[in-house]
Amino acid sequence: MNKKISLGLAISLVAVAIAITFILTSFFTLQSFNKKIVDVNEKSRKYSALQSLDTYVRDNYYGDIDESDLNSGILKGYISGLDDKYSRYLTEDEYLSELSDNSGELIGLGLTLAEDESGYIRIAEILENSPANESGIQQGDIITSIDGLDVKEVEFSEAVDAIRGTEGSSITLAIRRNGVDKDYTFTRRSIEVKTVTGEMLNGYIGYIKISSFKDNTPEQFIDTLERLTANGAESLVFDLRDNGGGVVPALEECLDPLLPEGVIATAEYKDGSSETIIYSDDTELDLPMVVIVNENTASAAELFAASLRDFGKAQLVGVKTYGKGVMQQTTEFDDGSAVVLTVAEIKTTVSECYNEIGLTPDYPVENEDDEFDAQYATALEVVQMLKDQ
Repeated sequence: MNKKISLGLAISLVAVAIAITFILTSFFTLQSFNKKIVDVNEKSRKYSALQSLDTYVRDNYYGDIDESDLNSGILKGYISGLDDKYSRYLTEDEYLSELSDNSGELIGLGLTLAEDESGYIRIAEILENSPANESGIQQGDIITSIDGLDVKEVEFSEAVDAIRGTEGSSITLAIRRNGVDKDYTFTRRSIEVKTVTGEMLNGYIGYIKISSFKDNTPEQFIDTLERLTANGAESLVFDLRDNGGGVVPALEECLDPLLPEGVIATAEYKDGSSETIIYSDDTELDLPMVVIVNENTASAAELFAASLRDFGKAQLVGVKTYGKGVMQQTTEFDDGSAVVLTVAEIKTTVSECYNEIGLTPDYPVENEDDEFDAQYATALEVVQMLKDQ
């Protein structure tokens, strides 16, 4: 039986529906408006406090104010207020330095420096194929002056900055060894940083040490991998101890020849979206593998180890890793400065994110004796066992 609705009732129902829609729309609009008001008020309080502080400092500070340094300090303080140890604000010079470091090339002498207890600078390491390496100076030598500047008269950071310079420029360092000072003059030049080394062990184990993941790491890694496999490597040991990570695209290129085809790792963003950051093609190296890790193995290095283990390619030897499973995004501003901001968690498609947890090795081994590398020895034993299976 058909029931007819009167015109008056129909009009009433439409009016009710419109009223409900209006009420709901008004409610959510009011909520959004109130939130914006809170945000505006909060921002106003922040800017007002900063303005008050600025006025007080300018009226009372005894020294001179460098406006550029002040502005950089304010921006650095903002990012510092996030309380995130991986997010940073970089000045233009700092950003250019970071780009150079990520590229795997640097301009300079090829020195790693440390503050000596004497107040001078100690040479901690000398890079191969560098001006310093070709000069005859040695690890452990002491730098006492830089172009006539007495190192003891300035802060360590200021002295290190004085050693930096442009390609082709010259610098004279006074180097002390066994109590005797000698002047050395160098010409700064571009130096390729070696991040991958490899050798054949016992005639059939390919040992590859990766110190970091930079833009030039994949080329070094592929060359080393191909050389060792061509020379008859039947198994592989990757040493990622003290590898603090690096750039993700470089990591992807290193993992690609080792893993099966498919999505290997993703980045999970705040808004719930996901992005593939590691994808492997159908080329896959089928050899027993072991990865050596320690407490300083972090970020991209952890993802390297996790990816090989999660996809059944490798076992881990050593101690629990650092636990950095978040990704940073670098954005450059118009003035040449940049912000490095944590934007996502990273993980393989097999296991959960290891951030602030780390990776627990399949074979936990501590290096308790400086004279014997137990982790290295265990890795060789494990890779031999995997080969025999």
